[in-house]
Amino acid sequence: MSTDIHPFDRAIALVATGVPGRYQGQASRDYWNMVGPYGGITAAALVQAMQQHPQCLGDPVSITVNYAAAMGAGAFEIDADPVRTNRSTQHWLLTVRQAGEDGSLQVVTTATAVTAVRRQTWSATDAPMPEVLPAAEVQRAPALVDAVQWLKRYEMRFVDGILPAHSDGAERDSCTRLWVRDNPPRPLDFASLAAVADVFYPRVWLRRAARVPAGTVSITVYFHTGRDELAAAGEAPLLAQARGQEFRNGFFDQTAQLWSDSGLMLATSHQIVYYKE
Repeated sequence: MSTDIHPFDRAIALVATGVPGRYQGQASRDYWNMVGPYGGITAAALVQAMQQHPQCLGDPVSITVNYAAAMGAGAFEIDADPVRTNRSTQHWLLTVRQAGEDGSLQVVTTATAVTAVRRQTWSATDAPMPEVLPAAEVQRAPALVDAVQWLKRYEMRFVDGILPAHSDGAERDSCTRLWVRDNPPRPLDFASLAAVADVFYPRVWLRRAARVPAGTVSITVYFHTGRDELAAAGEAPLLAQARGQEFRNGFFDQTAQLWSDSGLMLATSHQIVYYKE
């Protein structure tokens, strides 16, 4: 097996700047989208910043990422500030800045997050994993958009709801289910789980069978798992499901769920996305 650093780990690598809570990273071409880095890799870098902070308490419970502007190539800075620490929970403000055309640092992303020390309690699920074919029995899909680099960083096997081959405008259900994991395979952790929560192409592309301009404005990821459960998931594919809820006046929202191959709910997410006619 190669000893090279995984592309994901290169993309979220952060260096302390000497200012408390401030880290510097480099936008990765391996996870490039249309005009900048894939939104999921930005969310992952923010999770990395929290976990790398010397005052971090526990593990991520939730993160909300607001994409204020497109990030460009080159260096960026993350300020991670644990604004309130309680006995078992910690609340964070996070900001991503990058040099603008005039050289001054400008805010491109903001986020809030919660980490916590989890304790074993009564647990249950009201959203069991759907019965689908196992990943090994589902054909691997090629990158859905050849020019988009980040799609090549994931192995995707669509159970249903693959991107329509033709933009015919025919309306259909917006639900997609697929098996997905890092390419090449990589053990799951909180940062990569945050990235996978944003792995879905825009629901409006499926709902209308039309590839209209669209982009995530804000995404919230809820983590329902601990380190031991992530370790047990390992490099196996996750079952990922997403569905739009309301498409209206240039914005739609979508919900998503991520299960381990053993059927354990690992994360859920909710995001709002803009779209154009």
